[in-house]
Amino acid sequence: MITPTKFIWMDGKLVPWKKANVHVLTHTLHYGIGVFEGIRCYETDKGPAVFRLKDHIRRLENSAKLVGMKLPYSIDELVRAVKQTIKANKIKECYIRPIAFYGYGVMGLNPEGSPVNVAIAVWPWGTYLGEEGLEKGVRVKISRWLRIDPRILPPQAKLVANYANSIFAKLDALNSGHDEAILLNTQGFVAEGPGENVFIIKDGVLITPPLSAGALEGITRDSIIRIARDKKIKFGERNISRGQLYDADEAFFTGTAAEVTPIREIDGHTIGDGRRGKITGELQHIFFEAARGKVARYGSWLDYVESIRKTP
Repeated sequence: MITPTKFIWMDGKLVPWKKANVHVLTHTLHYGIGVFEGIRCYETDKGPAVFRLKDHIRRLENSAKLVGMKLPYSIDELVRAVKQTIKANKIKECYIRPIAFYGYGVMGLNPEGSPVNVAIAVWPWGTYLGEEGLEKGVRVKISRWLRIDPRILPPQAKLVANYANSIFAKLDALNSGHDEAILLNTQGFVAEGPGENVFIIKDGVLITPPLSAGALEGITRDSIIRIARDKKIKFGERNISRGQLYDADEAFFTGTAAEVTPIREIDGHTIGDGRRGKITGELQHIFFEAARGKVARYGSWLDYVESIRKTP
């Protein structure tokens, strides 16, 4: 369950949580064309800091462009709005959900004439796949649902409609007693999890599917790749088959919600020795240290909330 905070930012104003409502005929509610982001704010020695905030807002803007939506706010305005919302709620660590959607105005498949509304909510939310999963790893199954093909919907957009695909895969996993799913693409290669990118490690090499496999260009994915390169860990982007998943020495998910979560089992196949692997643990540790402002090399990844300028 979501733990409510005090305010949600809606179209330039802070609105009380319970009054942050939309009309039942909101266009996106019926047709699914909206874009969103998932971002995290971490507590640091210098106060709350948002992890790679500008990168997330740029991706929000790119998602909107991919689906033909014009955001009514600039990247800088949305960055300031995120910080304003965190400050107003007096929260030190939180998950952040910006969303842009077609509002009330017209009905029918053509959204032209509907306003583009933007909202930003923040609330406390622990790691998506559980604290125990961060340490011991999670049990995963390969979903019977395939990842959406780029000829059907744009997988590079964080599009509201795309996540019906993710929900089906998630429920498929939960209903069979697993923690999470992995989706293959229409060619039979690994694409991603329902809300995460997938990495494996084989013979000391870190491997993740290319974006062309249908994987979202994850911000955490990029962070782990950069950390691995800085640690001189061999890395490659290439297609991963079902068999290569089963045969991996280590495997893990990355994502804003999931952060860096080890995978200990896939379809009943134990990965490595069935617990968080050495390289996974090293990357996970550095990621969390960076997110909490303890690694100078990655200081530019943090946007401190208290740096917001007060309006007169």
